[in-house]
Amino acid sequence: MGHLDLAPLADRVFDSAVDTRRHIHTYPELGFEEKATTALVQERLSALGLEELAAGTETGAVFRLKGGRPGRRVLLRADMDALPVAEEVDVPFRSKVEGVMHACGHDAHVAILLATAEILSTLAEELPGSYVFLFQPAEELLAGASRMIEAGVLDGLGAERVLSLHVSSPLPPGLVAVRGGIMMSQAQPITARLRGSGGHGAQAQAEGNVILAVSRLASRLPEVVEGMEYEWAACACSTGTIRAGTAANVIPREAVLRGSLRTYTEDQYAEALKRLDAVAADVASEFGVSVDLDLPAPVPPVENQAEAVSSWSAAAAEMIGAANVIEIPPVPMSDDISEFLRRIPGVHFFVGARPGTGEPAQHHSPEFTIDEESIRVGIKTMAAGAVALAGQG
Repeated sequence: MGHLDLAPLADRVFDSAVDTRRHIHTYPELGFEEKATTALVQERLSALGLEELAAGTETGAVFRLKGGRPGRRVLLRADMDALPVAEEVDVPFRSKVEGVMHACGHDAHVAILLATAEILSTLAEELPGSYVFLFQPAEELLAGASRMIEAGVLDGLGAERVLSLHVSSPLPPGLVAVRGGIMMSQAQPITARLRGSGGHGAQAQAEGNVILAVSRLASRLPEVVEGMEYEWAACACSTGTIRAGTAANVIPREAVLRGSLRTYTEDQYAEALKRLDAVAADVASEFGVSVDLDLPAPVPPVENQAEAVSSWSAAAAEMIGAANVIEIPPVPMSDDISEFLRRIPGVHFFVGARPGTGEPAQHHSPEFTIDEESIRVGIKTMAAGAVALAGQG
């Protein structure tokens, strides 16, 4: 990092970053609806004098900062959206939007990247390269990154490295975690539409009964990845929603199951699709219904570049101590930062955010919360990592 003293600057903006996170947490917005969050980002970064670029999407924002010395062009990304979850955490800044909550920490991500932009802008003349701060909508829909890319957000940027983070409630505060190569799974959305004969609830039978059929399909989805793992990380196939029926005494003609398939390698993915087809055919035959699978393009696995990880890790270690930068095995969750990483080499890392002691609430839970010290660590490792990647090589 040379003469750049980023740590005191990160400490200086920490309190305001916490305030920003709490404001965003109070007013969460779902994917592709992040209008107020977008306006906040635009106001803050315009005030810093950064150059606004086209996001290509109705929500989301992109700004550029040019350094004063030669170096690489680095893209820093934060996701912005909340989840359709009713918050059950009793804090003064709890969500004021009914049924919507920042249950995954994206509010912290926005606050971290805004603070990172602020401290880097104060050092612009001393920085190598240039920095694009990209605030992405709809990560929870696994659609925002691809939508921005299809709209041309990367065109003409010449981005050479990408950097992103995610707070992690299972990981203790003070730590950051990363992995070279595949770190997070590929995500394949699954929609199964079942159609049967339907009829009176008093004369229900297995033949043509989509309620029984969709229940069996949901129970069998784990078979699709049975025995599959990647470096001790298990693949997963699960159901998220089932929609069927309009009345208690009517067996419906149709049922819709939505779920996801998580794999790590192309071979696993191909085998899992074969098994999924076979399970669907078995259920259709057993219950005398049709089962049609809709499988849109999957979101690729998050794959970090080893050289970029090495450079980022060294910078992070300088900020928070080498013992606090750890390597982890792959995890079964997914993130559409992978759409950027498949086009631009870079690093996606986790920041420890476990609140208090004991077992933390899972991400996407109504009780999800974070230790806000993770924001300080995130600012330091994002800022230092970005400068390191810009000066790498």
